[in-house]
Amino acid sequence: MRKTIFIFLAFAALFVIGTPRAQWKTPWSYEGPRGPEHWAALDPAYAACDGREQSPIDIRGAQKAALPPLRFEYKNNPLKYLFNNGKTIRVNYHGADNDNLLIVGDERYQLTQFHFHRPAEELVNGKQYDMVAHLMHQRSDGKVVGVAVLLKTGAANSLVQQIWDHMPTVEGPEHEIPGVQVNPAALLPESLSYYTYRGSLTAPPCTEGVTWFVMKTPVSVSSAQINAFAALYPHDVRPPQPLNGRIIQEGQ
Repeated sequence: MRKTIFIFLAFAALFVIGTPRAQWKTPWSYEGPRGPEHWAALDPAYAACDGREQSPIDIRGAQKAALPPLRFEYKNNPLKYLFNNGKTIRVNYHGADNDNLLIVGDERYQLTQFHFHRPAEELVNGKQYDMVAHLMHQRSDGKVVGVAVLLKTGAANSLVQQIWDHMPTVEGPEHEIPGVQVNPAALLPESLSYYTYRGSLTAPPCTEGVTWFVMKTPVSVSSAQINAFAALYPHDVRPPQPLNGRIIQEGQ
């Protein structure tokens, strides 16, 4: 029974995290009658949205801990799978040509996609940043981890500009941008200190069992870059979810 549940959850995670297009059978929204407070009732497949380990959260009262360092082995790759999924702008990674890795201790996770929210979904002691980038990874057994990089107004980010220069303005299939290569390492802060907690995907089906690493140091993006995204998606954010006794840890 447990194995069956795990396979179902892994499939649900792949449906949102790693598939060419996130096509939801039942439509949902960030506001109105299909907004976050109604997600769990829209479809039985979204029942986890009423779970007790949901994301995002307001990070407060983190406990100091000896956490393993995060090692990012990201590469410069052709921009093959850029798309607008109707909720955000996303870059996917597929198959044998994907050699972008997150290494945590002895565990290796393959980068499956990264995308953006405005403003940031995660709060830190009640503070909300201008945007956030979510870099999603998956282990060979289906275990999912997310890296949240908080974005603040400042200098332009080179990777964001590369993507924005080719940003699809309407929902559609992923497509290749010939002659353009991107390295997701450009989204990472210099300091890799982080908070971590158990959570979920932040959009339907809200699958739980996701480990989140929220980088403590924000990365700058320009006001023009924020405004360009906001012109498409001014508020693609799920509100903070109850902690329900979960422990948040931060590196010493």
